[in-house]
Amino acid sequence: MSAERLTFETTIGVDVKGETWSCVEIPESAEFFGTGKPVKVDATVDEVTLENVGAMPTGTGGHMVSLNAKIRRALGKDVGDRVSVTIVTH
Repeated sequence: MSAERLTFETTIGVDVKGETWSCVEIPESAEFFGTGKPVKVDATVDEVTLENVGAMPTGTGGHMVSLNAKIRRALGKDVGDRVSVTIVTH
């Protein structure tokens, strides 16, 4: 199976059960991945590369990738800031 790539721009922050999590939501992810279950991906957020991370279900039919405090510091960004994201499937 060959890797597939999806590139998009989004804002950091996903609403999960009334709380804003420091994640980026992947648009049309269930169709892109072919599942609503967790999947492993490589992600590049601006210039920061995340290898073999989990794209977790949002609970509303999509997927999200978490950006922990260390990653947000490396980006110089936080919840509410725009980022460019590339997702590559394994």
